[in-house]
Amino acid sequence: KCTQTRRLYGGMVYQHGGDERSVVIELNSPKKRAHTVTVLFILTCVLVYVTLLEETPQDTTYNTKRGIVASILVFLCFGVTQAKDGPFTRPHPAYWRFWLCVSVVYELFLIFVLFQTVRDGRQFMKYIDPKLGVALPERDYGGNCLIYDPGNTTDPWHNIWDKMDGFVPAHFLGWYIKTLVIRDWWMCMIISVMFEFLEYSLEHQLPNFSECWWDHWIMDVLVCNGLGIYAGMKTLGWLSMKPYQWQGLWNIPTYKGKIKRMAFQFTPYSWVKFEWKPASNLRRWLAVLGIIFMFLLAELNTFYLKFVLWMPPEHYLVLLRLVFFVNVGGVAMREIYDFMDDPKFYRKLGQQAWLVAAITVTEFLIVVKYDPRTIMLPIPFFVTQCWFLGIVLILSWTLWRFFIREVGVGARLCLFSYVAVVCRWCHHHPPPYLLWIQNGSMFSSTESIHLMMRVVFGSAVSYYYPLPVFLFCFLTSHSGLCLFSLSDCSSIRKGFDQ
Repeated sequence: KCTQTRRLYGGMVYQHGGDERSVVIELNSPKKRAHTVTVLFILTCVLVYVTLLEETPQDTTYNTKRGIVASILVFLCFGVTQAKDGPFTRPHPAYWRFWLCVSVVYELFLIFVLFQTVRDGRQFMKYIDPKLGVALPERDYGGNCLIYDPGNTTDPWHNIWDKMDGFVPAHFLGWYIKTLVIRDWWMCMIISVMFEFLEYSLEHQLPNFSECWWDHWIMDVLVCNGLGIYAGMKTLGWLSMKPYQWQGLWNIPTYKGKIKRMAFQFTPYSWVKFEWKPASNLRRWLAVLGIIFMFLLAELNTFYLKFVLWMPPEHYLVLLRLVFFVNVGGVAMREIYDFMDDPKFYRKLGQQAWLVAAITVTEFLIVVKYDPRTIMLPIPFFVTQCWFLGIVLILSWTLWRFFIREVGVGARLCLFSYVAVVCRWCHHHPPPYLLWIQNGSMFSSTESIHLMMRVVFGSAVSYYYPLPVFLFCFLTSHSGLCLFSLSDCSSIRKGFDQ
């Protein structure tokens, strides 16, 4: 098992059985060095050639594009040689520094697009590819959902063959990589199932989400996602049991051993098993919920971004974005796990994790700005009820697991009495947020905010002062009073009169 001891030259030094020499050799070998002087010399030669020997074209558009690309390349050269190392060192630390710098460039690009008007932002995509900037219809995967269509005598199974497009192997490969990133079977299955529920909930916004039931649960969850998760878990088991040898390439005597060592250069240098333990404490539980939420948001951004920026699903920019998240997702997840698992050593969130979170939020803001009408389409009432019930269950379990179960019997009785009073009052006086959900309004009234403040304040007071609140709940539980509200003091007298 690898235990972290200290940082060395911006990288990580791991202790293996009390011997750190192999790790120091791995980080300080000539093939692992940044070669800062060499890169600077080559970059200077290229700039001198462009300045003195190459004639500048008179095309303003071409020069603008070339200048932007040259600026990005210079920044990448600086970052690859000077940026801090992350937790990964294989196949080369410069590889992961490169993707860190690409994350910065991509975030800056998103910020630029965010600050444009909708028309200018979509037309700006033409500078990247002239074929973009044109509205594209979304493909509807619903329609005829018969698995066996007897009306089609030519091919009764045509509905299944129509769904066998390039997204089937993409689903399998994507979930195989996600499993290697998350390293937990339960979290992968929860995210997989939750995304199908999101597709059900949002199919009124994007026709692309409208799929047949067997496409959701059989082809996606069981076949593509399930097999990808299974293959990923088998790979994780092999990586956790594989013997790790840190012998240098030139110290291996046989050619067969050298070839095997070169192949292992593309495997992890060491392996850490992720033990999320979400129910162990509130901090880890909230962290796991946040990870699941950001994963689902990033998945939704994939569909919404190409919808609002008018990019076809098969465009190379969509593929490049997926390749980008494949490379930065593993580093970000490892940094999040280290930050959550050992907060005393890791006092701040890792740089790659910070950038991935910022990129995900910025992508969502672009979607909201560029097509608010689609985002604000009212969700069907039964869908709202299901999500509201799920959120209530999660909040109830959180309160029970991390607050109510940890206190004494008297405090529990007090909290239950308080909840009973609030529920009884809500039965006689329907709170505005229920009317808001029923009517489909987008904003709650001031009274609903007041009610939520009463519930939160009452819970906090009952937690720290259980006996007085319990007595008050006992005296007023049959009168249907709303607690902690000065405006409802007149109902106290009526309650006692009843």
